[in-house]
Amino acid sequence: MLELYHNAVSTCSQKVRLVLAHKGLEFTSHEIDLLGGGQHAPEYVKLNPNHVVPTLVHDGAVLIESSLINEFVNDAFPEPAMLPADPAARHGARLWPKLLDDKVHPATGVVTFAIGPRSMLLNQPKEVREANTNAIPDPARRAARRSVLEHGVKAPEFAGALSTLINLLDRMENALLSSAGWLSGESFGLADAGALPYVLRLDHLFITSAIEARPKVLDWYQRVQALPAFATAVSDWLTPPMVAMLRTNGEAVWDEVAPLVEASSASD
Repeated sequence: MLELYHNAVSTCSQKVRLVLAHKGLEFTSHEIDLLGGGQHAPEYVKLNPNHVVPTLVHDGAVLIESSLINEFVNDAFPEPAMLPADPAARHGARLWPKLLDDKVHPATGVVTFAIGPRSMLLNQPKEVREANTNAIPDPARRAARRSVLEHGVKAPEFAGALSTLINLLDRMENALLSSAGWLSGESFGLADAGALPYVLRLDHLFITSAIEARPKVLDWYQRVQALPAFATAVSDWLTPPMVAMLRTNGEAVWDEVAPLVEASSASD
């Protein structure tokens, strides 16, 4: 039995749902309201002391950290395989989740909250917003969240975070030029499931032109979206108002963001 504590828009939740869907696995869903602070509720923190989603429960075993959850799912449910059989190729595929966890995910949080739900959170009562910010365990993430909510795309952290995401696209473009079409090797796998939510987030935040400027990434993105697992794991969970909010807020600051995208692309 699988139970998944997750959120529709969460990048880490999306990558786990993609792997579950690709393997045809069903789960009992427990949606966590991240903007409302559900990840900080004491009963949830007992499952995940990091105050984040997703958390997977399998036959009573509690599993956290999305990349490690995906490794577990691939081990526990081996078909279809989502890592190459060759050890060197498997190592290469595993480098992508490491990059995503170490560099890309923190940067995505900065870019997302500087643009996407910022207006919604600023409309919350101050004490609610402050309580949820103060509950973030990691002090660096807590400080970055407070900064981007206050300053938006003018926050000192924003340009560097955006550059990290543009660099991801360039790494993907270079890798896909010399691969069989997938980051994971000859077929869709853990690396692809891990990367998709971050490319999707750029698209949702109206930074689509950066994807379109990289033909191999654009082709990969379109092929992932055409997989049956994408609808099951991603688009079926996303509500049109939420996606519209992200795009509208991204478009509203595009004049400020576009020069930073261009500068990041020129420096790579």
